Amino acid sequence: MLENRFPNIKVIESGVKQLKSEEHCILTEDGNQHLYKKLCLCAGAKPKLICEGNPYVLGIRDTDSAQEFQKQLTKAKRIMIIGNGGIALELVYEIEGCEVIWAIKDKAIGNTFFDAGAAEFLTSKLIAEKPEAKITHKRTRYTTEGRKKETRTKAKADNVGSALGPDWHEGLNLKGTKEFSRKIHIETMCEVKNIYLQEEFRILKKKSLTFPRDHSKKSVTTDKEMWPVYVELTNEKIYGCDFIVSATGVTPNIEPFLHGNSFDLGEDGGLKVDDHMHTSLPDVYAAGDICTASWQPSPVWQQMRLWTQARQMGWYAAKCMAAASLGESIDMDFSFELFAHVTKFFNYKVVLLGKYNAQGLGSDHELMLRCTKGQEYIKVIMQNGRMMGAVLIGETDLEETFENLILNQMNLSSYGEDLLDPNIDIEDYFD
Repeated sequence: MLENRFPNIKVIESGVKQLKSEEHCILTEDGNQHLYKKLCLCAGAKPKLICEGNPYVLGIRDTDSAQEFQKQLTKAKRIMIIGNGGIALELVYEIEGCEVIWAIKDKAIGNTFFDAGAAEFLTSKLIAEKPEAKITHKRTRYTTEGRKKETRTKAKADNVGSALGPDWHEGLNLKGTKEFSRKIHIETMCEVKNIYLQEEFRILKKKSLTFPRDHSKKSVTTDKEMWPVYVELTNEKIYGCDFIVSATGVTPNIEPFLHGNSFDLGEDGGLKVDDHMHTSLPDVYAAGDICTASWQPSPVWQQMRLWTQARQMGWYAAKCMAAASLGESIDMDFSFELFAHVTKFFNYKVVLLGKYNAQGLGSDHELMLRCTKGQEYIKVIMQNGRMMGAVLIGETDLEETFENLILNQMNLSSYGEDLLDPNIDIEDYFD
């Protein structure tokens, strides 16, 4: 499709076998080699699976694994979700007709995005019956073309497909075998200790727990049913389930490019890039989840391995490469001035701005909150009278006003608590 639209683009469908950076050459698995003047590595990240090679452990990272998950779910009565990021949050809300045991290592859900207050606000929505009307999205939708189902050979199974993006579960029917809408039990402050297959579990004569029916501390009952796989948590509880979803984050996918090349790597394992998306090797750029931003960032921006940010980086990297080829200089892109992410959790619109969780601000900051149960949750991070970040859940209509207040660093001390007074039309005031 790209080749048809742009005659200057050539698409090569093959994995990379090796990068020979000194020779400016890429070797591909189909046996060819390609010379380059400039190269941009956008190979994304791989899921951190809680254990490799177990048929009952599914990672969800790309379009293919999401479809595989849907297929498994149609036969499932109970599943276990491990992890506390965006994908885990979306899954627990979207799955119907299947018992879900959700194990998280933190005290509260959604730790990457929220503090405990916002988590509490959202958790009440999990227990409520699910409303049918989905909130509408006012942004471009990204979907993949329906491909012919290739049978995935072993060699293909390791290849990662395209990353999911924000609309990944839209076309999937996430329904298990049961007739209820939602049953979720959350186990906090724990991680996976062991995973047992059915046979091993029987030999060890261990006991597993039934799905907790209510939150009272009644006597814990042993599960009589036999499950294909069992998970032992670090809090000593064992649950059986049909399969396990490992949604425990990602690691930069740098392996194919390391051999024979001395890349500088960031602490998180990504390829270090400067403020022009240039790696430590000549003419090699990187963008998205594979890279680690190593420039001195704006005080209200931070890197997060998010689909939206990867797209901005790719776009900016292309501009940098073009400018370098023409010998022109280029300024840092505006999208790196302020961290901004819009998503949807539990059918609420969620906007994160700047240092939304007071990242790196130490104890020298204060919070302002406004919360209307079941409707909206607003948290603002202030430092020295200036707004540094915000979390907006629900239809608050404050994102543009707050974005401007964070960017222009206006001193807001004189407004005090009035800043969040629902009776004051703050967006009008700062228009």
